[in-house]
Amino acid sequence: MDSNNVSSKEWKLIEKTVSQLGVEQRRARRWGVFFKVLTFSYLFALLFLMAPGLSNNKLGDAESYTALVDLKGVIAANEEASADFLVTGLRAAFEAEGTKAVVLRINSPGGSPVQSGYVYDEIKRLRDLHPETPLYAVISDIGASGAYYIAAAADEIYADKASLVGSIGVVASGFGFVDTMEKIGVKRRLYTSGAHKAFLDPFSVEKADEVEFWKSVLDKTHQQFINKVIEGRGDRLTISEDTFSGLIWNGEQAMEMGLVDGLGSAGFVAREVIGAEEIVDFTPQPDPFERITKSLGIAAGSAIGKLMARGEISFQ
Repeated sequence: MDSNNVSSKEWKLIEKTVSQLGVEQRRARRWGVFFKVLTFSYLFALLFLMAPGLSNNKLGDAESYTALVDLKGVIAANEEASADFLVTGLRAAFEAEGTKAVVLRINSPGGSPVQSGYVYDEIKRLRDLHPETPLYAVISDIGASGAYYIAAAADEIYADKASLVGSIGVVASGFGFVDTMEKIGVKRRLYTSGAHKAFLDPFSVEKADEVEFWKSVLDKTHQQFINKVIEGRGDRLTISEDTFSGLIWNGEQAMEMGLVDGLGSAGFVAREVIGAEEIVDFTPQPDPFERITKSLGIAAGSAIGKLMARGEISFQ
């Protein structure tokens, strides 16, 4: 056997071993960086939670203040703007000893009529229990549909001149794929018990009587919405053929129609209308453990994403 050939093979084996050791060391360093980032994220989350002044219900030195509850996003069960979430904050705000008035700050396109109805009714109940504590709705970017439904329960409604207000209507939408199925040769096989069990099925031909029935459901729900707006706004409302048509207006137009009472922010209402400039936030927040785990999850995901983007971590 050629000694030069043997030496070459041995040298290649040594190079491969050294290269593999280098790869393993780099992997170890990358995972070390990841776990260091995770540890620091955990510490920062703890520091954030323990930092003074971060409690959502931290009361100031004033004997009376404006209690604030935020309504943000789509109104739906299991969301931040669910009825349970909002009612929890409203009850706490009304029951707090130093509350002079409550501001419900709204930034929502609407959502579930059921959830909106729950909140509307709870506001009315809390006002009956605390007649000396008014509630003001303040619309920021948008207070439409179910969000305006809730706002109508307030003693007064304020908005910015450019806020979007209204959309007093009900909508249900879907798709129909019958013609597409015919074109590509797909047949629908649907088995039901009950003559109208599949009346919303997008793969079946619509029936006139079912369309009429569904419109009647929407009309009755719309009328419930209209009744609540009239109940809440009373003679301040100037009713025209467009008022309950589902259209949406800016704050200035809404004030002319009696949909809002004035123009201003939550700070303006606290300072100029209520006379209690200090604002205390009663919007419910996730419990500390949930906040920690959420922060850690975001931080860990971000760290992994950055390392993978740089090619420093790969799962093989």
